[in-house]
Amino acid sequence: MSNLNQMSGKYVIAGIGQTAFGKLPGRSTISLNIEACKNALIDAGIGKDQVDALLVKTPTSAREFMYGQKLAAAMGMRPKIGGSWDQGGAANIALISNAMNAIEAGQCEIALVCYADNPKTGNRDHFSRPRGDDAVYGWFSTAAGYAMIQQRHMIEFGTKGEDFGMIAKAARRHGAANPNAQLRKEIDIESYLQSPMSIEPLRRDDCCLVSDGGAAVIIMSATKARDLGIDHAIPILGLGQGQTSADLTNRPSLTSTEAVVSAKTAFAMAKLQTKNIDVVQIYDCFTIAVMMTLEDYGFCPKGQFGSWAANGYLEIDGELPLNTSGGLLSETGMPGLQLILEGVKQMRGSANLQVPKAKKCLISNQGGTMHTHGTLILGN
Repeated sequence: MSNLNQMSGKYVIAGIGQTAFGKLPGRSTISLNIEACKNALIDAGIGKDQVDALLVKTPTSAREFMYGQKLAAAMGMRPKIGGSWDQGGAANIALISNAMNAIEAGQCEIALVCYADNPKTGNRDHFSRPRGDDAVYGWFSTAAGYAMIQQRHMIEFGTKGEDFGMIAKAARRHGAANPNAQLRKEIDIESYLQSPMSIEPLRRDDCCLVSDGGAAVIIMSATKARDLGIDHAIPILGLGQGQTSADLTNRPSLTSTEAVVSAKTAFAMAKLQTKNIDVVQIYDCFTIAVMMTLEDYGFCPKGQFGSWAANGYLEIDGELPLNTSGGLLSETGMPGLQLILEGVKQMRGSANLQVPKAKKCLISNQGGTMHTHGTLILGN
């Protein structure tokens, strides 16, 4: 733990970049990654020749062999360290951790971490594929697993539909105010409860968007950022990971996640507690994921989310603003890295919906059907 403590604040996110989000016909994942990386380099004020590590999350809907090397070649780069990584939506925080560790070990100095995908206009078969032997019983699609988890949470704790609606309402309100969001339409609890079922008990408004797009961040030491004159770099205070290899049907519990393990590491590294967090960007592939992540992080007792989050607690003018750019439910369904970009903007004070005097931001990433989890804490 002492090594982690020594790394807190030692590394920064020095640049961020993205593409448009939504329906982007004719765009390959390589071209989207290049655009996002170019914008991150411009934001940091450095050239690609100064970057010596290129780490990319594998495109979920278009997996390719040696994808990281193909991207480097397309960008005209020969990085010391490069490649692709897959932990589903949790891979982004894992790659930031990998970049920090590589810099700490003296293997590189500046790393680009990026991700892009195009399932909106390309191939989305991965999300609807059959799930192993259980497919004969109708288990198809990512949503089916989350529907089972949500159903179990409702049975164990008496969780109500309107409890999930508060999450959707907050994300959609924030997305409606974001000019770059794919979906800009507010909802209220009544309209949420009237939205059609996707896979019971998941409603349409519980489910994230399908989106094309790309995003990128630049990682370096705080010392390097100062030497380069980058005055808007944001310190990484803590991060952690957790994962299970168990299939959903074989887990001892469906109502807890590896967020417990991931958050414990991140909070210990940052020497912070939940009470120190001003704003959160929580992976919202489905509303149940947000609810269980916040419970497992310790923001509220297990099964008491509804009373804790009542009366707009998670909205921009509430006590703990959630997914202030709209999250996967409204800004873009492109998994995870956009939440980190919004966290950086909040810490810079440049977000579209800025939380006043925000000093600490907690970000979660999650992959599979709650198989993998990443936690990241940014702050000033």
